Amino acid sequence: MFEMKNVSMIYDMNTDAMTYALKSVDLELPDRGLVGIIGPSGSGKSTLMYCLSTLKEPTEGSILYNGKELTHVGNREREQLRRREFGFIFQKHYLVPYMNAVDNVQVGAVDKAAAAKAPDFLRELGLSEKEFGKKPAKLSGGQCQRVAIARAMINDPKVIFADEPTASLDHENAYNVMSILKEYSDDRLVLVVTHDKSILKDAERIIEIWDGELSR
Repeated sequence: MFEMKNVSMIYDMNTDAMTYALKSVDLELPDRGLVGIIGPSGSGKSTLMYCLSTLKEPTEGSILYNGKELTHVGNREREQLRRREFGFIFQKHYLVPYMNAVDNVQVGAVDKAAAAKAPDFLRELGLSEKEFGKKPAKLSGGQCQRVAIARAMINDPKVIFADEPTASLDHENAYNVMSILKEYSDDRLVLVVTHDKSILKDAERIIEIWDGELSR
């Protein structure tokens, strides 16, 4: 599904502060499965995910998705790709503060059929119906993160990019979330960036990255 060829991400080019977030990365990823990306802070793991998801454009190299060169597509095509085929879960939930839980999930839906699934996703992720009508300020941090996870799944994306998806959850809820992501990965690709290797115990593959380079 994904292929990275000699990808580098360089910040502050041509200055004394020039930094490589990624260094000549070559990587192939399958169409499905749970894949973990792990490394210390500043190792480049989030940059790797952002480049794959088109949220950032690499300085050098090429990234192919289903054989198509992503670095050459226009902004509108990238936006459609992210909306229809990619789902995103970030460490911060980024919920709309004036919307309730159901509305926050539905806001990401591409059509009415997808929007109708919002309550089912929230139930599966452990929210009760009395919490459906609550706004983010009335939900716990863990509940807000589960709403964000439901929003990421609402369009049945082919790829989910998850950046520290369990960081705000207790052990039990983290386990439940990873179980759901694992099930989702049976016929789709789920990429999980994390500091916590223990949540990747069911991953088909773990990619370790240090100082912008993949460990071999």
